[in-house]
Order: sequence, then C-alpha cells, then structure tokens
Amino acid sequence: MSDLPRWRFALVASLATMAFFGAPLAQAQTGPADNAKTGLSALDAPLFYQILIGEIELRQGEPGAAFEVILDAARRTRDDGLFKRAVDIALQGRAGEQALVATRAWRSTRPESQDALRLQLQILLALNRPAEIAEPLRALLSFTPAAERSALIAVLPRFLQRSSDPRTVTLAIEEALKPYASAPATRNAVLLARARAWMNAADADRALTLALEAQTQEPANPGPALLALELMVQRPAAEQIVTEYLARPGVEPALRLSYVRTLTAAQRFTDAVRQLEQVTRERPNEPLPFLTLGAIQLELKHPKESETALLRYVELAQSPPQGGGTVVNDPDDEDGDAPPRPDASLVQAWLMLAQAAEQRGDFKAAETWLRKVEDPQRALEVQTRRATILARQGKLAQARELIRVTPERGPQDARAKLVAEASVLREVKRWGEAFEVLSSATQRFADDADLLYEQAMMAEKLDRLEEMERLLRRAIEIKPDNPHSHNALGYSLADRGLRLPEARALIVRALELSPGDPFITDSLGWVEFRMGNREEALRLLRQAYAARPDIEIGTHLGEVLWAMGRHDEARKLWREVKIRDQANEVLRETLARLRIDL
Repeated sequence: MSDLPRWRFALVASLATMAFFGAPLAQAQTGPADNAKTGLSALDAPLFYQILIGEIELRQGEPGAAFEVILDAARRTRDDGLFKRAVDIALQGRAGEQALVATRAWRSTRPESQDALRLQLQILLALNRPAEIAEPLRALLSFTPAAERSALIAVLPRFLQRSSDPRTVTLAIEEALKPYASAPATRNAVLLARARAWMNAADADRALTLALEAQTQEPANPGPALLALELMVQRPAAEQIVTEYLARPGVEPALRLSYVRTLTAAQRFTDAVRQLEQVTRERPNEPLPFLTLGAIQLELKHPKESETALLRYVELAQSPPQGGGTVVNDPDDEDGDAPPRPDASLVQAWLMLAQAAEQRGDFKAAETWLRKVEDPQRALEVQTRRATILARQGKLAQARELIRVTPERGPQDARAKLVAEASVLREVKRWGEAFEVLSSATQRFADDADLLYEQAMMAEKLDRLEEMERLLRRAIEIKPDNPHSHNALGYSLADRGLRLPEARALIVRALELSPGDPFITDSLGWVEFRMGNREEALRLLRQAYAARPDIEIGTHLGEVLWAMGRHDEARKLWREVKIRDQANEVLRETLARLRIDL
C-alpha cells in the first residue's frame, strides 16, 4: 500500500473519531479548570493516538484489540463517551462478556453513571443472566434523582421484560422496589410496576390484585386502567378497574378509545358503540372516532346509524382546519401537478358508505360512493362490492365476470379473486357454486387453513357433513391455534345433537383460544342446551347476546327461554331480532320448527 492511501485512511479515521467524541474531547482541550469539571484529562498527543489506533484496529477487523485500546483510554480519562464506545465495540463484535466487563469498569470508575447501569442490566438480560440484575437494579434506583425515580419505576417492567426467565426478573424487581413501597411519591408507581412485572411473569391473579390496590390508592391515576386493559383478556374481572376509571369526569379520550379497541377485539360491539358515542359527544370535531363508530355500526347491520357516523367523518376529514391530513401526495407524480389522493381512511369511509347503502337496498347510492374510489390498490374490493350489488339484483353471471376480469398483480391477487367470487355466491345463497369455487381455490393454494375453513362452511350449508368435518380437521391440523375451525366443528356437531361431549370440548378449546368471543360463547351455550343444562345455557347465551346482539344468538336465547316456559320473554326477543332481518334462516327455521307465529 502506498503512503498516500495510508495517510488518507489515518485522516479519515481521526476525523471520524473526533466527530464521535467531538463535544467532550473539545472541552478537554480548554484547560485544567474545564478538565476538573468534565472529569477528563487533556487530549494530549498520546491519548489522541491511542484512540486513533483503537479505531484503526476496528476498521481493520480486529474488534478485540480495538476494545482493549479504547477501554484502557476510557479508564484513564474517566470519560463516559469512551466507556460507551468500548461497550459498542464489544457488542458489534458479539462479545457479550467483554461488553459486561466494560460496563463494570465504567461503574467502577463512575459509580453514579446511570447509562452504565442501564447498559449493564440490558447486557445481563441479553446474556440470559437475570439472577445477576438485582445489584445493578438497586444501584440504578438509588442513583436516580428523587424527582425522576417514580418515572423510572413505572418503566422498569417494560425495560426488563426481554428475559427467558420473567419470574426471576420479577422477584428482582420486587426486592429492589421494597425501599420505595411506602414513600408517598413512589408507592403507587411501585404497585403498578409490580403488577406489570407479575403480568409479564404470567401471574395474572397477582397482577390484578396489585392493580386493584393501586386504583384504590389513587383513583384518578390512569395507570391501573391501562394495565387492566391488557389483563382483561385473561381476567375479565379487570374490566371493573377500567369502567370505574372511565366513569370519572374528564377522562382522556385516548384511554376510552383503547377500551373500544379491546371491546372490538372481543367482538363486544354493542359495548364499543356506547363508548364511541360518548367520545363523539365529548369530541364532536375529532374525525377518527366517527370512522370507528361507523365501521362497528355497519358490522352490527345498522346501516342508517353507520351512515350518520361515516358522513360526519367524511365532513370532518375533508375540512383541513378540523380533520387535517386527509390527502397525500402521489409518490409517482414527479412534476407535482397531479391532484392529491385521498388518504386510506377516507377511501375506507367511502367503501363503508357504499356497503351501508347496499344494506339499505339503495344500490344507486352505493354505486355513487364506489365511483369515488380510484385507488388501484382497492380495485378488487370495489369490484367485489359492485359484483355483490349485481348478484343481489339477479345478475349473477355479470357479477362473477366482473371479478374474474379484475387484473392480477400476483398469486395473492388470484387467491383474493377466488375468495371474492365465493363471497358473492354465498351472499345470494348459491352454496354449491361457492363450494366449487373454494374447492378450486384449495387445490391451487394447498394447505391454506382459511380457505379450507371457508370451503367447510359451504359443505355444511350443503349438508355434506363428512366432508365438512374432514375439511375442518385438516384446517385445525394446519392451524391449531385458530379458534374458528374448532368452534365451527363443535357447533355443527352440537346443532345436530351429535357427539355432544366432543362438540363441547372443541368449543371450550375455541373459547380458550379466543376468550370472550360472543359467537363462541353462543356455541357453548347451545351445546349446554343440547346436553340438557338449561340454566347454564341461559347464562351463557345472555352473556353472548349482551356482548353482541346478533340475530342468531338472539334466536338461540329465545329458544332456551321458550323451552324453560318463559314464552312471553322469548316472543319479545324474537320480535326484536326479526325487525333487523326477517329473512334470517336460523330465525325462520326455529319459528317454523316450534310452530310459533309472531
């Protein structure tokens, strides 16, 4: 190598070094007084060249040598930046033990360094040595200023959660927090930190007990409610913490919206609607809650209520002073002269407005909304809605062709088109043709559990029970954690009075995979009814209907009430659900079988 490239390499390395340590090293040159303040010795020639040599060693692929050189410089200068650089070099070289040595040396030189303590804790967890975190954890808490300690305590469980042994970490947190458990400034933070740590350690009962205690101590603190939202799936009793906090005046809309997301995930749409209506009353100029409300009302088949919410969203979203951020520039528009595109949320609102109009039978209005959507990414979705409208008007061949001619950009588009065509056929109760489309889809996309599930549902409609069971068992084999396949098989058996203990076991497993799901709770109530457990069936079906007032759940609940001799209550419930969909097959079959005329 010639001298010139060596000179250039040394210069680049020295400049990179000075850029990395710029501010501290510049201060170190200002004189003895400044050195005393910063804890740095002067950046003399030997130190400069020592750092330079370390960086050159690293550039030449010798991280071990670079680490030793930089760590020695850090010890001599007591400089936090150099210690941090030594740790970084070790971590880049995947030398966890060296990184740990550097943090210990850093702490030995600067015991009060919170950065050193945090890095030491992270490295110990990365090395799977959670049993060693107790001492640095206690030190970190003790060196944190009192005014900042509560905030640190609050984030500790998240900071330390990446461990293969969360229980050991939790016990270390418990021990480290003992000195702060009774101090007024930190006691609530300690309770919440302990609760989250036990939740991370899979002890939901202890977490819930601590969260309740924290709320009792400070009812105005949102922390217990936020934690309870995460606990609700495992422990439904945690919801009481959330609802009690939300009953207070001046609650943050963000927390209420988090509750809505939890309710929606559990398909408790009626409860979610109540919360969203409160948010929209309190924040009438906030657009996104109206969008969510419209989507849920649509799912509940309340088209008029959905349209009201969605139209308000569109009004706000298209008004920049209130909605803002409703259009995006086209990345392919190099000249900047193309009109701005609507954002994804506004497009979604138009699609939902089309669906709401379709539910009302106003196909002309539905097409008006669909024409607004010009996004090629949503082309298949738009064509599917158009095809559904055509099919409902008796133009089935035209509807199917509309989907088939939609361009494909890849294999997933081909799959989506088959699913869309089957969906249109299912909408007009052409079960056999839908089954054939899905059969071709499962042949083309083998081992697709979702397609197998859809095909099984069409087999069930055709009363081809053996084929349905074969398809669902194959779907469960491929995707054992999918609750819907377990539930569908269990419900189908229960509805026909077949192998009831097995049906119940399948439904219980589905509910374990999706706790609180009202449709699975309905299935469990139905199998209990078939097994003769009427009181338990009534309890479960009331619970399911309260969470999701679906027509079929209401029909099942009505039949249980009728069987228990509560005929007036059953008739009232059936009338209520009939208003929403007089053509519902389950309702019509039930009323006909029981010879009931409403």
